[in-house]
Amino acid sequence: MITDDPRELRRTDFPVLREVPTRWGDVDVYGHVNNVVHYAMFDSVVNGWLIEATGTDIRQGDEVGLVVETGCRYLAELDFPSVLTVGLGLERLGNSSVSYRLAIFDAAESPAAAGRFVHVYVDRASRRPVTVPHRVRQALAVLGAPAP
Repeated sequence: MITDDPRELRRTDFPVLREVPTRWGDVDVYGHVNNVVHYAMFDSVVNGWLIEATGTDIRQGDEVGLVVETGCRYLAELDFPSVLTVGLGLERLGNSSVSYRLAIFDAAESPAAAGRFVHVYVDRASRRPVTVPHRVRQALAVLGAPAP
């Protein structure tokens, strides 16, 4: 079930789930995981999954996926120590861009945070937009995108 209300998201709404432990340094002066850590988790989950799913080091290709937009709605506090689950799904696949939807879950059924992460693929040298690479499109089929 995909919903406009991120509080209604569940782990089953995400084709890929990855566990991420919190670290001592993730907690801020207010006693909860700092907001920038959420973005670092999103970035690590998306790019780690891409490396594994494509079987290539995405840092070495002729095309580079640049992050052009991110967003996060904070729904509940997270703490240390805990092992979180980050859900990864596809929001939209365009010609040169991929929009991912993400959510961070702790032990609760509903997410503690819901996010969005957008890559635009560009030529490494010219930095001009290019078509999402074939190997990435194939991997995105796992997230719900039709394979080419």
